[in-house]
Amino acid sequence: MYLENKTSLEIEMSQTASQGHQGRSSLRSPKAVAGNFGELCLLEGISERLDTQKLQQSAGQCVIHTEGFVPIRQEDGFRKNFSAVNILRGKTNSANLTERSPLLRFSQDDSITYMTLHDPSFVGGEEPWNNGSLDVERRYRLGSEVTSLSLSHSSSSEKYDPLDNLNLSFRFTSNVKCCFKVSKTATIFAFVVLCSLFFSMYPDRDNPWRMLAVSSTESFSMNVTDFRDNALLKLQVAGPFAGGMIDLTTQEYILIQVEQTEQPGQRRRRTQQVTHNWTIPLHAERSDQIVETKTFEMLNSDPIAITIQAFLQDNEVVPLSMTHQPLYVSVETQVAIAGIILAGVYVLIIFEIVHRTLAAMLGSLAALAALSIIGNRPSLVTVVEWIDYETLALLFGMMVLVAIFSETGFFDYCAVKAYQLARGRVWPMIIILCLIAAILSAFLDNVTTMMLFTPVTIRLCEVLNLDPRHVLIAEVIFTNIGGAATAVGDPPNVIIVSNQDLRREGIDFASFTGYMFLGICLVLFTSFPFLRMLYWNKKLYNKESIEIVELKHEILVWRQTAQRINPASREETAVKCLLMQKVLNLESLLRNMMKTFQRQISQEDKNWEQNIQELQKKHRITDKVLLVKCVSVLGVVIFMFFLNSFVPSIHLDLGWIAILGALWLLVLADIQDFEIILHRVEWATLLFFAGLFVLMEALAQLQLIDYIGEQTALLIKAVPEDQRLAIAIILVMWVSALASSLIDNIPFTATMIPVLINLSQDADVNLPVKPLIFALAMGACLGGNGTLIGASANVVCAGIAEQHGYGFSFMEFFKLGFPMMIMTCMIGMCYLLATHIGLGWNM
Repeated sequence: MYLENKTSLEIEMSQTASQGHQGRSSLRSPKAVAGNFGELCLLEGISERLDTQKLQQSAGQCVIHTEGFVPIRQEDGFRKNFSAVNILRGKTNSANLTERSPLLRFSQDDSITYMTLHDPSFVGGEEPWNNGSLDVERRYRLGSEVTSLSLSHSSSSEKYDPLDNLNLSFRFTSNVKCCFKVSKTATIFAFVVLCSLFFSMYPDRDNPWRMLAVSSTESFSMNVTDFRDNALLKLQVAGPFAGGMIDLTTQEYILIQVEQTEQPGQRRRRTQQVTHNWTIPLHAERSDQIVETKTFEMLNSDPIAITIQAFLQDNEVVPLSMTHQPLYVSVETQVAIAGIILAGVYVLIIFEIVHRTLAAMLGSLAALAALSIIGNRPSLVTVVEWIDYETLALLFGMMVLVAIFSETGFFDYCAVKAYQLARGRVWPMIIILCLIAAILSAFLDNVTTMMLFTPVTIRLCEVLNLDPRHVLIAEVIFTNIGGAATAVGDPPNVIIVSNQDLRREGIDFASFTGYMFLGICLVLFTSFPFLRMLYWNKKLYNKESIEIVELKHEILVWRQTAQRINPASREETAVKCLLMQKVLNLESLLRNMMKTFQRQISQEDKNWEQNIQELQKKHRITDKVLLVKCVSVLGVVIFMFFLNSFVPSIHLDLGWIAILGALWLLVLADIQDFEIILHRVEWATLLFFAGLFVLMEALAQLQLIDYIGEQTALLIKAVPEDQRLAIAIILVMWVSALASSLIDNIPFTATMIPVLINLSQDADVNLPVKPLIFALAMGACLGGNGTLIGASANVVCAGIAEQHGYGFSFMEFFKLGFPMMIMTCMIGMCYLLATHIGLGWNM
């Protein structure tokens, strides 16, 4: 490990061939072999400033020593052939090496210190190293992963080698991939720099708030003069507002009138006037300030008159504050920009160009740059306020709880019990898991349900040699379906039930849950046959034995561990080399197992009783004391979740309950190594949600969600009156489902509620509000199954599965989730039409 520092680096390889292996050792020159295996970058990085080094074979080991020392002696009885490929494979025939032999040793021999690197696990006869193009290419890539430094090639000519063509094809493939990677990185970097420049060119909006007061006898007026052509006026008013729509005959409200007059000129001979009226209801007992925002289209740069009047039942004074801001892009242009940004984010996620967390962050940056260009750049404080910290706190707290819970062996125990309950049959077990997940998600948050179920499902599939990805996708689909059944199962339902205007219309917790529960039960039981049909040609079992599957998973874990090591020192570089050597050793063992393996599986395990006995001996509760602590804390947390929905005197949100529960369990479990728990937290998932919240709010600022709501209302108004209710239910249902599969359903639901209330109170439309609200709830909840980022539970499940080595892509989820979304929405639409059109349940 202690190598002499020089100014340049040159690694030479020498091979000592015995008479019995003369043919193979002379097959390729050292240069050619190095070229085929990433130029033997495995051993690079031990030191960055070495002069000349040689690799020789002594006692079946790879010895590193510096130029200038005396040659290393070969010990008696261990004169073996040296093969450059054996360095990558870790093969050795030395009988003195046992499974307890270290991977890294430092030996002192006379005047030199050398490092030995050998394989402690795989001892046996050598096998041909040319095992096909796939094997060689894999090792070529693996050698490149360890370091980016390459060996210098000799310019001397060589004799023709048949493997040169194979080497050339690998180099061509590698060059294409390298060019694609460089071009992708350069394009994204240029895009980030461009957005950063646009974002930095415009200052934060600093519009001072103007304090004012109005009453039934006194109004307020002001003129806005500094205005540009073809601009929009964004008006923000804060006051004791009630929110929602109003009844002008019984409720107090204020009326804001925005008026602009265009004087006659060269282009226009007549005077043109535009007037906008904005009505905001007042809350008689509210003391805090509620901010309402609306955008108005103006004609030109002429002055704008703003008048505020109050319509009160007495002579009280209403305190208000107001600010205005010009926007320099039309609504249609803003919506187009928002659509392009959203499409770009989906392209990055669908084709896996970058990680979905980075895709959300890039989309947020692009949306913020667009807001800056149109003159609506938010401040850092405003952007931070856009993040829903209650959701992030809920995720973080439950991640800590599950991380400690997994140390007890409870998930393995539950997996064996589920296998026993299904009597060894796969599909009954999957149906049981999906049904339990749907029932729990009806009373718990979907995210909490999946965080509890995902580790159990993964361990169960590992025990039964099933592919966890298909089972997890089925579970999360039914979790989203079950969450729509009650008023507390999904965030859109909570928003609907919490709305005061809807409560006055008779949509409370009991009526909402009673109606949705019947429809979701119908959707749930019709979904199981359709799910079985979707999985008809899918192989739920792994194609290899459980030993091969576990070995592949172990290889993946070792590889990820090596990639996470930052070679900042010589010791860390050496450890990374040894981890990659471990990967190569395991891959060699995997090839041997694949050659001798004959797959023998059946859909029904006839020896399930014997297997259960073996599984029960192998998978037991490992820490019963910790299990009691975890079950107690988790039971209290879930009980508090229930009380939070029904008891208003408990002033704790879901995020606070999860954080407090995690703190309780950390104290009871007496966690000393806190880093282990933090490593199990899905930080990438938390960052993805933070970026997604900023992205969705920025798209809302670009008028995308408001535009969807307004266009939906216009389409409903254009339908004939005798068919208007049926068309309105269908339209609201499918628009909500498709929009919720593409954007976050929480801001969409919050935006659509006042649109639908206003539509129901329009005398020209004459529609009841209940069918529209139920269609909104059904579409917003079931639409989350359409894409991977359509619901929070989908992202959480994918993140946990990726941490365990079973991540699934956007398209893998889309192939199963989108057909299920279409089918469930069809059943939900039929239920809505049958109850509201056929039976007339509109009151």
